This record gives sequence, structure tokens and C-alpha cells, in this order.
Amino acid sequence: MKLSGNTILITGGSAGIGLAFAERFIKAGNKVIVTGRRENVLQDAKERFPSLITHVSDLNIESERVALFDWATTNYPEVNVLVNNAGIQQRFNVLKADAKNNWSYFSKELTTNIEAPFHLSMMFAPFFATKEDATIINVTSGLAFTPFAIAPIYSSTKAALHSFTMSLRHQLSDTSVEVIEVAPPAVSTDLGGAGLHTHGEPLDAFADGIFKGLEEGKAEIGYGTSVDRLRMSRDKVDDHVANMYLAMKNTIE
Repeated sequence: MKLSGNTILITGGSAGIGLAFAERFIKAGNKVIVTGRRENVLQDAKERFPSLITHVSDLNIESERVALFDWATTNYPEVNVLVNNAGIQQRFNVLKADAKNNWSYFSKELTTNIEAPFHLSMMFAPFFATKEDATIINVTSGLAFTPFAIAPIYSSTKAALHSFTMSLRHQLSDTSVEVIEVAPPAVSTDLGGAGLHTHGEPLDAFADGIFKGLEEGKAEIGYGTSVDRLRMSRDKVDDHVANMYLAMKNTIE
């Protein structure tokens, strides 16, 4: 991926990992567009980075994803990079979840983490294939490889996005579109709720590490503890998942 001279669309880019990526892309000489559901948070991001282009969009709604594609390609026809970063994480005990009466709460994780990036990738891929240089970056998770038992839907959605990204890379291998997977470890953001990732990797160090991977031309980029998980053997995965659950199960009891 060339790191300058792009027009980049980042979903979930108003805070956390998305905004940290936006900051680095801006500094590298790119035009950056970020989307989010909350206009006030997008405005805060723009105040920090005045060149940032913001757009309110609820990716849980199919028509809004289509509208986002139409808006971006009409107003910024030079757009050539999509970063599927938006995601939510819910931690719960399946014995207390009351899925019968509360499924709409849990299904949002499926829509945000799977349906939205699948749909956007499939809309932008043909558009990007007409360009000289283009990239789709899907942000998955180290939990795609070693599931976090107290966040079972989140882990499953990231595993699905990992699989989709691999297939997308092969299908687009004869085009100008590069497909990159970024698999973060726990990072100090508000994913899942304020205070849940305070012991994660520092956000700036993580973002710098991912950009180093982009500079090196890697197709799969991990950081910190997620690096080993990208290639962990099945036996080690089983042990890792069990140990993580034992350490954290009291938080959902």
C-alpha cells in the first residue's frame, strides 16, 4: 500500500483506533474521511484535526451503507482506500443473557462487525478495481484467532471477518486492489465500555506499530500479544482461551 496521496474512508473513525489511524494518514499526506453515528463526537475529532472530513452514518442500517457508498464515490470519486474499522464488543454470560427477549441487543454485534464490513467491501471492491492503486483494510482482532470466551459474539464476528478478508484477498489478487488485515490485541480504548481496556496496549504505540507494518508491505499485521496469535497452534489456542476465561470469568458472573 502506498502511504501518501490517497483518499481514505475510515468507518468508526471518530475516536479510538479509527481516529489514531486517521491522524497518521493525515500526517503522511492523505485526504481522510471518517464516519460515525454521533455527530458531536465527529465534531470533536474535526476540532482536533481540521483537515478531517466527517460524515454521519449508521452502518447498522443497510440503506445508510448504500448511501455512504454513493456519497463517498460521488463527492470524492478519487477515494481509493476503505478501512473497515467500526466495531462493538459485548461481554456477557450466556446463562443470564435473556436472548429470547433481548436478541436485538446482541444482534447489533453481528450487524456492525460482520454485515457492515462485508457489505461495504463488496460495494467498494468493483469501484476500486478500476483504479491504479486501491486498498481495503479490515480491522479484525487477535480474538479472531484465540476467542475471548466472555465476548463470544465479538470473537466469532472477528473470526468471520478474518475468513472473509482471506477470501477477498484471493478474489482480488488479479486486480489493483490490495487487501490487508489488521489484528489488534487489547488496546487502551473504550471498546466494550469505558475502563475495560485500561491494561491494553497504549493506543499511540499500537497505531505506530501498525503503520510500520503497512510500510513493510505486510498483508496481515498484528501488534504486541496478537502477533503470536496469528500463527498459534490449535493446542496453544485451547490453552490460551481456557486461561483467559479463568482469569476473567468473574467479570460476567
